[in-house]
Amino acid sequence: MEEQEYVSLIIPIYNEEHYIVNCIESLFLQDYPSKMMEWIFVDGGSTDKTREILGKYEKQYSELIKVLDNPYKTVPYAMNIGIDAANGEYIIRLDAHADYEKDYISKCVYYLEALDADNVGGVAETKSKGIVGNAIAKALSSKFGVGNSSFRTEGKSGYVDTVPFGAFRREIFNKVGRYDTRLTRNQDNELNYRIRKNGGKIYMSDEIRFSYYCRDNIKALSDMAMKNGKWNVITMKLCPGSMGIRHFIPLAFVLSLVFLVGMGFVFRPAWWLLLAEVLLYLLLNITFSVKLATTIKECGLLMLIFPIFHITYGIGSLNGVVRLFSKEYRKKKED
Repeated sequence: MEEQEYVSLIIPIYNEEHYIVNCIESLFLQDYPSKMMEWIFVDGGSTDKTREILGKYEKQYSELIKVLDNPYKTVPYAMNIGIDAANGEYIIRLDAHADYEKDYISKCVYYLEALDADNVGGVAETKSKGIVGNAIAKALSSKFGVGNSSFRTEGKSGYVDTVPFGAFRREIFNKVGRYDTRLTRNQDNELNYRIRKNGGKIYMSDEIRFSYYCRDNIKALSDMAMKNGKWNVITMKLCPGSMGIRHFIPLAFVLSLVFLVGMGFVFRPAWWLLLAEVLLYLLLNITFSVKLATTIKECGLLMLIFPIFHITYGIGSLNGVVRLFSKEYRKKKED
């Protein structure tokens, strides 16, 4: 039997007490031999019971589990700290907000060895808790909600622009560099862009599967959308080419509404264009909500969630545009 490669799992964490146990327990169920793995958790200064929970596992499985500190808090720093400490030929980034099918690691390794790919990833089944959370999960798994994000919308296997998290050959970090520590978000998109720019390939397999736990209330969803929208613009400026057109559709939607409202006061036909746009959006909203919902209540929630998500996302991008001109951003750019 051919000897299997040593694999380093790197999991950035911060205040994950509600998710960390499910994540770890799913890793214990992996069919890849534990003696050929190390699990590196990199903590950004958790203030809940995350470290306490991890400490119990680390004490019992000290040869398997390592817990490192990330004084800089953000994910790119966590990944770079983990990569520095990793011993594996393959490095697999995981998220504590998820749990993984039992063949997740073995499938990642299989596709890294079988294909000419520098990074492979899989398909996410978005889950949550409660009536509102389940509706949010459905919205974030639909093309109306997130566009052509194939790993969220049950895309088919093939070469893609980016994958969630990612399983890498170690040498790719020597070739293209490590994670960009300027980016609080979108660090995966940016790294995958550099891989492609340097002639590498990204592969998504629908056989590599995991469950991702999204926000379970509308306020948390709105906060996420605002931050994502903001960082899309900042990432586009810092790392041109790393973001796709779909990331800016909410911004275009919000700008069109603002523009048509303003134009309506000086050019009356603009009101009709505004009405047509709003009616078209409402039609799409109703169509997808009815298609996805299993109850009338859930349908109503989806009809509320879609516009809140899209509009706050667009407003977040506007905020990002404003931030580009701030002293904080200029200082960050100089650094």
